Amino acid sequence: MEFKHVSVLLKETVDNLKIKPNGIYVDGTLGGGGHSSYICEQLSKEGTLIGIDQDKDALKSASKRLEAYENNKIFVHSNFSNIKNVLEELEIDGIDGMILDLGVSSYQLDEGERGFSYQQDAALDMRMNRDIGFTAWNVVNEYDESEIFRIIKEYGEDRWAKRIAKFIVEERQEKNIDTTLELVEVIKKAIPAAARREGPHPAKRTFQAIRIEVNNELGIIENTIKDAVEKLNKGGRLSIITFHSLEDRIVKNTFKELSIACTCPPEFPMCMCGGKAKVKRITKKPILPSKEEIDVNPRSRSAKLRVAQKL
Repeated sequence: MEFKHVSVLLKETVDNLKIKPNGIYVDGTLGGGGHSSYICEQLSKEGTLIGIDQDKDALKSASKRLEAYENNKIFVHSNFSNIKNVLEELEIDGIDGMILDLGVSSYQLDEGERGFSYQQDAALDMRMNRDIGFTAWNVVNEYDESEIFRIIKEYGEDRWAKRIAKFIVEERQEKNIDTTLELVEVIKKAIPAAARREGPHPAKRTFQAIRIEVNNELGIIENTIKDAVEKLNKGGRLSIITFHSLEDRIVKNTFKELSIACTCPPEFPMCMCGGKAKVKRITKKPILPSKEEIDVNPRSRSAKLRVAQKL
């Protein structure tokens, strides 16, 4: 299956980087190369794109898609959370911009064997990086009931989290839950029929929660932002697209923290910390997809873009 992904907020994300033709830019979530293609269109032969992805299928597909562009291109199999190490290994001291698209690619969702989809039967997997050993199977079959409840409650924000966790543990006492559709059936049993008829697919929130846990999606965001800002040249920008309220909250709060100079308690008569703001928030309110984009790509509905600039 060809790696295809419709890039969300494409122009908004890249245009906010204020591309310099000879600059160095990082796409920390390369995916199918949509955002990177638009970056490369604006780079000269002296400009450099660094594409990072933990999915080897994405790297292979994107590198082929970007062949036609004459600028320098470097592809790295890694997680964006390793941005400092990646740049140090490449002996690059500073970059002019970076983008992060924190959503799961359409390819990963649609390719049944990856185990992300609650609509196709496959082994419980959900790994973005298939080189790691820990999968959704481990979460579902090895976590205790309280851990499963916490994950579904916090990451899935599902009001039926307690019942779903209870039903999962009861089911696996009979036999392991090995596939996506086996898990879907357990979730459906846990949620009352009336509730199942309302809103999104009954398994959507639980699958989202398990995926976030497997890939540590929330745990790496804050430090990645701080590391990226450290590596940005003065005036360089960081554009981040989120699809989940918890992700957006982390990005919003981290940008806010980095934009504040003084961290002294308010009762201090004068600043004693000597702190300096590291970024300027370009978007105090997130940029949202247009109605036209949502009509073409319904998966963009929950996307939010926030941008910060290095001072």
